[in-house]
Amino acid sequence: MRSPHLYATLRRFCLGAFAVFHGEDLPFAFDEHAPSFYEYRPLVKGFIEGQAERLRSRADVQEALDDLAREPLARVYKDAYRTVLVPLLVRVAEGCGGFDWDDVAFDRAYEEAEALLFGSGHAYGAIAPLVGLSCGSDIELGQGMRVRQSATGEFAALWPESSGLLPRDFGREVDRACVLELERQLESGAEDAPDAPGELADAVTAIRLATAAPVAAGPVLFERLDWRPFGIRPVLPIAATPPPGEATRLDPFRAQVAAKLIPQLALADADAHFGDALDRWELSLFQDDPFRGEQLRHAVDAALGEGDGRWAAAMRAAALLGETAEERSELADSFRTPTPDLVRRMLVAMLLHGDRAQLLRELDHALLGLQAGRARVAELRAS
Repeated sequence: MRSPHLYATLRRFCLGAFAVFHGEDLPFAFDEHAPSFYEYRPLVKGFIEGQAERLRSRADVQEALDDLAREPLARVYKDAYRTVLVPLLVRVAEGCGGFDWDDVAFDRAYEEAEALLFGSGHAYGAIAPLVGLSCGSDIELGQGMRVRQSATGEFAALWPESSGLLPRDFGREVDRACVLELERQLESGAEDAPDAPGELADAVTAIRLATAAPVAAGPVLFERLDWRPFGIRPVLPIAATPPPGEATRLDPFRAQVAAKLIPQLALADADAHFGDALDRWELSLFQDDPFRGEQLRHAVDAALGEGDGRWAAAMRAAALLGETAEERSELADSFRTPTPDLVRRMLVAMLLHGDRAQLLRELDHALLGLQAGRARVAELRAS
């Protein structure tokens, strides 16, 4: 036992909860295991989770929360009542088969809880339903992020309330059967969970850039810690809103592009002009002309104009994407009234390059006919 004081505090909490719930009618499941063998199984988990708010104001609950707050290794549990105390009470009640106290059942449940609290680390996960996209197998996007097929009942197993939080027809349509999942190993003593809404939003942006698919995640994401429910949080609105368009399949090639783009999106945080270009392109996906066209023209100017105006930005964009003089001439005309797909291609090329200031110099050198500039831009297109 690592913390005798915490053991006593949590034991008082469970005893108090048992006293509150003792004698109440529990729902039962009637299970048939074999011919002539039946079992009445009390459904304590659903009952406790549904009645947990009745306990929150009790003094023994506050004492348990105060003791948990003083434990450095438990600080990652921001809502310790729902993520530590209620699961502990459920395990004890399941071990007792109801609300008739058994010290052995409590000791077993406490041992499990202490192993999670004071272990070598925590397994964190966040998962959000994905729409507008299909995939044939698990696709790794790097840094613990992946797209995969949703398993039947996986949301309901940990989050019973999820049924009203999933997108319409999720799990019943081929383009509404995938999830976006983030997994991380947290060190022991970690105080904060990953910024899952931000990281999943970046992944959605990268997939939109790589595939032009009308993909969206959410509207909420579901968090777990050590394979127990940890929280439910809203997905950022720009990532949770599906753009119009035809659903598509995430193939391995475009998945590799998306995986390269995700870490590169951090460039937008340090470069206000590039960040403005990305934001305007993504917002244009939800707009109609003339507002969409104006957003896209501003996006090109922010990305490649560098104070020289939209004409200069269009010329640089044409040099970036065009391989021959004829292609560059056509692209220069197209960038005067750019489409979302044209700006998408430009942004992908810029992200893969990684250094906007250096890219601008190389594009200007290419436009002036300098050999080094032409060679570097050709190398970028090949990548």
